[in-house]
Amino acid sequence: MRTHYCAEINESHIGQSITLCGWVASRRDHGGVIFIDIRDKDQVLQLVCDPADNTTAHKAAEGVRDQFVLVVTGKVRARGEGLENPNLKTGKVEIVVDEIIIENRSLPMPFELGDMKVNEEIRLKYRYLELRTQRSYDIFKLRSKVTMAARNALDEMGFLEVETPIITKSTPEGARDYLVPSRVHKGEFYALPQSPQLFKQLLMVGGFDRYFQIAKCFRDEDLRADRQPEFTQIDVEMSFCDQEDVITVAERLIYEIFTKNGLSVPTTFNRMTHTHAMESYGSDKPDMRYDLAMVDVIDIFERCDNEIFSGIAKSPKKNRIKALKVPNGDNIFSKRQMKGFEEYVRKFGAQGLGYFQMKEDGLKGPLAKFFTDEDLETIVERCQLAVGDAVFFGAGEKKTVLDYMGRFRIFLAEEMEIIPKDKFEFLWVVDFPMFEVEDGRTKALHHPFTMPKLTENGGFDFEDIEDIQSIAYDIVLNGTELGGGSIRIHKEAIQSEVFKLLGIGEEEAAEKFGFLLDALKFGAPPHGGFAMGLDRMIMLMSGTESIRDVIAFPKTQKAQCLLTQAPGIVDEEQLKELGLRIRQTQNS
Repeated sequence: MRTHYCAEINESHIGQSITLCGWVASRRDHGGVIFIDIRDKDQVLQLVCDPADNTTAHKAAEGVRDQFVLVVTGKVRARGEGLENPNLKTGKVEIVVDEIIIENRSLPMPFELGDMKVNEEIRLKYRYLELRTQRSYDIFKLRSKVTMAARNALDEMGFLEVETPIITKSTPEGARDYLVPSRVHKGEFYALPQSPQLFKQLLMVGGFDRYFQIAKCFRDEDLRADRQPEFTQIDVEMSFCDQEDVITVAERLIYEIFTKNGLSVPTTFNRMTHTHAMESYGSDKPDMRYDLAMVDVIDIFERCDNEIFSGIAKSPKKNRIKALKVPNGDNIFSKRQMKGFEEYVRKFGAQGLGYFQMKEDGLKGPLAKFFTDEDLETIVERCQLAVGDAVFFGAGEKKTVLDYMGRFRIFLAEEMEIIPKDKFEFLWVVDFPMFEVEDGRTKALHHPFTMPKLTENGGFDFEDIEDIQSIAYDIVLNGTELGGGSIRIHKEAIQSEVFKLLGIGEEEAAEKFGFLLDALKFGAPPHGGFAMGLDRMIMLMSGTESIRDVIAFPKTQKAQCLLTQAPGIVDEEQLKELGLRIRQTQNS
């Protein structure tokens, strides 16, 4: 129906007759002459309907309203002097309309397109309308280009794209699975995959050597701004490799994706151990676009005259006392603000928050009286304080202190507005713990197929199970976990021992993972890989604040689709075929 897209039209087309198709972005009647902005997939072009040129076209234009679907034929001409629009790619030309065909009309819009102040529920209910905006098109154009760049880069590196199953066996070792009842095998269930993890390892056993997939994954978990119940990841696995090989591939992939889309990133990224990240930044995904690192001062506080602090300091393995320097903080924040910060950290388990101010004559503040002059000078040296700085202190149980001081670091950076918005700062966090203990239960920090760091004789030797490290690594971008991976366990004996440490007995392991354990007995090669969240990557590259903006038809934070009203009730006949019935509960 069309001869050109709007974006193609420029001064070289002046005098030519063309046909355009699209939606009315706006309509303006200037005393008889009607101007219409028509928009197709990614650009707007101005139409001019002048009764002096064509009365039929002008009469048709009188009936046109916003978001009507038009097919328009006319001649390209230059805009008059001073009437050019530098904000549009097509801003130097316009179309003098000869014919307008109204292909379809539109009801009045439920909201103004592009107005981000509109309630998100309304925008999601009419998501197909929001997709008409230039902002949405640009996001999904970027997403398409990123996906193509990823495929091309991995193809050039010798990776083979393989699709793995979407309905599979439930192996609940991470988030909750989405379950799919079987009609043929009544009472039994498939699960939607949380990741292709087991299948990509089996592909390595199958000799595929280098695999990748743009994979759909599903997790039934509580949602946040950067999470959805269904999401997409760039999934990669390779054989006969070590951590350095995997990191090299991941860095090249990221470099290709970003540079192919006009963004500058380095070819290699900085690294930090998990221990250093937690102790210095209170997070395993620190934002390195700004500093504000924590310093350990527990040994100094052990000598102070405050019994609360000195008591905490007597258990340096269990507890932490961390100092967080804020350059020029004494000049930026009032005493009232500094005391108010205590209310913020209390929300995350803090018992309090101490602080000093660096004055011309030394450290001042409520805590100063508990320290000797010598120890105050030691604090100044260790925290590298200068006149005008402020320094805050968190004390207590290790995990709690690291958590709230890490959050406080981010809070301060946002308050001071020191986070650059146009910078991409990548970081590898390596040497993750293999296990974590919660409520007396040992869990795998990444997943149970991660290779632990073993002793020289190839075994486990530990006093505290949380001290065992793994060969695992996360890639962090601007304080967001972009992805991660590990070297996998490729020997059945090691995998069985890890299951034992996780409290998974032989019978349970055979039931849940028997196919993997069997495969490891048939010559499984050393292998490892990673996965990167495509949705998160697009969110960061496009500068949006919600992952919902980069998914065509996203769910709400309650995992609902407001457009289709999913999830929904199914009829009794469908339930009967599946051998299911709905049981009413007190809360239903």
